Formats: sequence, C-alpha cells, structure tokens
Amino acid sequence: MGKELLLEIGTEEIPAVFLPGARKDMEEMIRKELDDRFIRHGDIRTMATPRRLVLHVADVAEKQQDQVLEKMGPAKRVAFDKDGKPSPAARGFARGQGVDVSALETITTERGEYLCVRKEIAGEETKTILPILLPAFIAAIPFRKSMRWADFSLRFARPVHWILALYGGETVPFTLENIVSGNKSYGHRFMSPAAFEVRDFAEYRAKTKEHYVIADPEERKQIILTEAEDAARQVGGSVLKNDELLETVTYIVEHPTIICGSFDKTYLSLPREVLATSMMSHQKYFPVTAKEGNLLPYFVAVSNTPARDTAVVRKGNEKVIRARLSDARFFFEEDRKIPLAQRVERLRNVVFHSLLGTSYEKIMRFRELASAIARRVNPAIAEKVYRAATLAKADLDTQMVAEFTDLQGGMGREYALLDGEDPVVARAIYEHYLPLSAGGDLPVTDEGAIVGIADKMDTIVGFFGVNLIPTGTADPYALRRQSLGIINILLDKKYPLRLDDLVSESLGLLNGLLKRNPEEIKADVLDFFRARFENQLISQGHPYDVVDAVLAADFVDIATSFKKIVAMEDFKSHADYEPLAIAFKRVVNISRDFSGGSIDPGLFEGDAEKNLYSAFSQVRGTVSGHVNAGDFSTALTEIAGLRAPVDAFFESVLVMAENEKIRFNRLSLLKEISAMFHRIADFSRIVTASV
Repeated sequence: MGKELLLEIGTEEIPAVFLPGARKDMEEMIRKELDDRFIRHGDIRTMATPRRLVLHVADVAEKQQDQVLEKMGPAKRVAFDKDGKPSPAARGFARGQGVDVSALETITTERGEYLCVRKEIAGEETKTILPILLPAFIAAIPFRKSMRWADFSLRFARPVHWILALYGGETVPFTLENIVSGNKSYGHRFMSPAAFEVRDFAEYRAKTKEHYVIADPEERKQIILTEAEDAARQVGGSVLKNDELLETVTYIVEHPTIICGSFDKTYLSLPREVLATSMMSHQKYFPVTAKEGNLLPYFVAVSNTPARDTAVVRKGNEKVIRARLSDARFFFEEDRKIPLAQRVERLRNVVFHSLLGTSYEKIMRFRELASAIARRVNPAIAEKVYRAATLAKADLDTQMVAEFTDLQGGMGREYALLDGEDPVVARAIYEHYLPLSAGGDLPVTDEGAIVGIADKMDTIVGFFGVNLIPTGTADPYALRRQSLGIINILLDKKYPLRLDDLVSESLGLLNGLLKRNPEEIKADVLDFFRARFENQLISQGHPYDVVDAVLAADFVDIATSFKKIVAMEDFKSHADYEPLAIAFKRVVNISRDFSGGSIDPGLFEGDAEKNLYSAFSQVRGTVSGHVNAGDFSTALTEIAGLRAPVDAFFESVLVMAENEKIRFNRLSLLKEISAMFHRIADFSRIVTASV
C-alpha cells in the first residue's frame, strides 16, 4: 500500500468553460508524470470549483521502482581477438560505462551477438521527487487563455492564492513564485473565508463542506438537478434539460442554492427559442416546461450563496429576466415589420469576410450549388431548395439574431413561418446550420441537408481559396466542424455525391475571389476532407488498415466508401483472410510502378499463368457488376476465389522474366487484377504478418 497524494490549487474565479478541460488535462498529466518516473499509483481523481483545482491520487508508492538499464556495446566479433582477449573496442566500452571488462555480458539480437552492460539503479523516494514534480506540474496545466500577474513569470488561468500539497498526510514543501505550499485550504469566499488545516482527502472533503464548499462537481451537479426539479415541480412543471447549461452552472458555484422565479405570462407569446435562449444563454436560468412541453412563466436560477431573504433574491432575478424579455419582445416586434424575403437584399451591406465578399454574394454562390445538388439528388425538390437557400441567411439582418447569435437559423424559421413561407422551406432554413457540434443532430429534410452541404462547402473552399487554412489547433472559421458536417450528412442521407465534383463546382463559383491555383486548392480541400473522414472512422473503432486501404483507393464518394469499409471489415472474418490479403498485396506491390498494357494469352508459357488469366476472366465481369451495384461484400467473396491461382502463379512463375515481351505480359495481367482490387481498396495497405 502506498500513500495518498492531495493537491489543491486555490485561485481567483476561473471561468467555468476552462474547468472540465483542466480536470481532464490534470489527470492525464499526473498519470504520465508518475508512470514516466516508475512510481506506482492507484486511482486518480480530479475536482474543481471556480476557486480551486483539486487532484487526488491514491496509493502512491513510497519510492520509484528499481530499474535495470541495459546499454548495448560493440559486436562480439570485434570485441575480442582470435585468442579471446578484449579488443580496444571492448575495453573502451567498459571504461565508458565505469565497469570492468569482466562485467560485460553477451546477448543475442537479430543482428547477431553484442556486448552489453546491465546496471541496477535504485529507485528514489517519492517524497524527494514530489517537491520538484508538483510545481512543474502546476505550471504546465494548459488553459484556453492564461495570464500573468504582478511581476511573476508564472502563467495560469487566474492568480494563484494558495497551494495545499500533502503526501501521506505530510506537507510536500515547495515554493511557486510567492506561494509556499502548506496543509491549509480556505472555505467559501463569502460564507466561510477562513483557513482550515487538512490531514487527508477524507478530512478535506468533510471540512470543505463544513466551510460551504462542495468540491466535487458531480455532487454539485446532482444537487442542482434534484433541487431545480423540486422547485419546478412546486409550480406545476419540470426543468427544461440542457447539458451545456447544467455543466456551466455547476462550475460557476461552490455551494449551489436554487431560486425559482416567475415572469409575466404575456411574454409566452414570444417564440419558444427566444424565451429559452434569453433565459439560458444570457442569464444561465433553466426554463420551466409543462408536461406537454410548452414553456411556463417560470425559471430556475442557481446562486452561489444561500439567501438570507429568498423573496428579495427572487425579485432581483425576476427584475433581470423581465428586462431581458422586454428587450427580446421589442426586437421581435421590430423584426416583424420587415418580411424575411426583403432582408435578403439588405445582406449586400453585411460583410461575410473581407476576402470573400458579402453575405448576399455568399448566398448567391451556395444557392447555385444547392440547386445543382438538388437536380442530382431529387429534382422534385429543386424549387424549395432554391427558396430555402435564398432565405437561409436573411435572419442575420434581424435585431433578434444580432442580440442572440445562437438563434440564427431558428429565428429564420420562425419569421419564415410567420411570413407564410412553405413549412418545408422554413424548416430547411433552420436545418442548414446542422450539425451545430460534433455528434449533433443532422438535418432531417433533404432540403435542409442540401442547402447545408452547399453552404458549408462554399465556406470551406472559399477560405482555402484565400489561403486561410486551419493550422494546428487553430481553426477560427470552424472548417473542421463544417467538413465533418458535410461528411456526416452524406453518410446519413447516402447521397451519390462526389466530393471532388462539389469542390470543383464551388471553385467555379468562387473563381474571381481565389488567391491560389484552383488545382492546388482542390487537392488541399480533398486532403482536408480525407483526414477528417479517416480520423472520424478510426475514432469510431474501424480498423486503421481497412480505413487506410479503402480511402487510399477512393474516398470522394463518402457513402460508398463507408459501405466498402464495412464490407472489408466483414471480409476480415473470412477463414482465409490473412493468406488472401498477403496474396493480393503481392499482386499490387509487384505491379505498382507498371503502367499496364494489353494482355496476349498466346505468350503464357505454363498452366499457372493460364489458369490465373482464366480465373480472372471469369470473375472480372461479375465483380464489376457487384461493385457497380454497391454490393461490395459479394464482390470480395468473388475476388477471394482468385487466391489459389494467385498463389500458384507466384510459386511457379518468374514475373520479371528476361524476355521483355513475356515480362510485359505478366505484369499486364497482374496490373489488371490489381485494378480490379483497387475498385474496392488498396490491398497493399492492409496489415499482414508478412508480404
């Protein structure tokens, strides 16, 4: 059994959005630090409030594991002369390692026998390592933004006020800038600000609660959920669930207290999105809904301190929300004075990007692309797609969206319905923004999906065209998210659309704005899509080599590529998969650099190449038919029948024959077989035990 490690970093209020990531990073960092130092440990736990980051590691070993280091020396054949005496190479190696030649050992490697020296290094005590490890660990915690204060060099999310550091109940002594570590923590800033001593994690949790701090965010979250539901139930409703809001309020309080307030029923005439966004986005209030799902004139607020007079706090919150809803109603009523369709022309004065023109010009581009996609996918909806694309960005001109940017698309839908637009068009206006996040909802209607693809493609190609390409983690225009949006819409809808065609059409519409060669832009955009598609597939658990093999052959038809990957995964369960893959890899590898030519059966010299040609000729048409029909599993089953003739061919035929015509003929046969394989995947990329 080891000893527990407890670290608390006390700070000024850290923004809620920083804390979940900081917790995850702290856990990963301390695990790596301890593992790299060969310090065994148990479970790792992190917690956070606005004013503290907490790390607890159970069963941390009292010393590092002892290590045996193995240092390789010269080959045995050069380390000793013919009489077995050490050569200068052996003596020099021993001297450099601080040992006698007699201490050298001989080990056998793949390259032959070599000298080596083994050294046992005793592990250092953990308590002597932690004073060096912990301050460096604290300074390395990453944040979206960090700051410096006073004349210190340390950068952190917010100024650090105290550090509690205990190992086995004893203080881990170190200094970070002007902060000396100790065994003291502090309570709630307003309700119990005094310091208190701590001996271990159990006492830390108990005493923080005594001092009005719930350090565990999961515990705070459950308190908020339970008490918010209780408050909503008392007014005949339930809390409108929103995971993002729940996480935010969890990390902005140390001691959650629930207040339920109300507002004038007349505000319920506003669209649901307006009411919900006014409460959730700006005020961090939970709306209250009836059983039927409609909003009630109530809200639930989360406070960081218990109220001495609940009525006073409630009135204060009601006053704030009344002002917010009053503004929203004013914006809504003003917006209604101008029909949505009339706002399209006003977008001529709204700049999308200085290098890519106005929002109006963007609409004109992606409307044309959307119309072209609709004619290919479903000509019957082309008119509605055209109308939805025309109106898609019109709500950017409204006061409501200017005030509540989260409502873009949603307000377009509401105003379109109020203007008497077709409900399908109105829904497409909202859906074309989807998905709003990774794994988010996708468009349900074809109209929304098509307009969304066109809009996103115009954005991606446009920014690549003016050389504003994502680098590293920087992606200011969310191009990665938008490319994944297109990929997932194509997977969901199974549209027979090719990315290379969409990119080319988009480039044509952007022609006068491009700052680079169109072919270079196209290549970069397609590489960008492939990388996003590959990463997503691998993160979903699809085998890397299968994904790589299929996408290397062709990936521009997203839906078809996915079907190929699924078929290849099933094919891996084939009893003879490994030898099949090895045989197919040989075909691909040996013909890779050959350009191909016509096959002359008259030049075949033996049964092996005649049989292979005959077997190939029999399955070629069948395989092609199955591939064209998208039945890749059956195509692979047919291809599998070539294994025996392929094996026989390589066993008895010298492909690189001296006779040029015979060599050319054999390579031509293998090239055509490889081309058939390549319609599904590049088998040379499949991982096998051997080639």
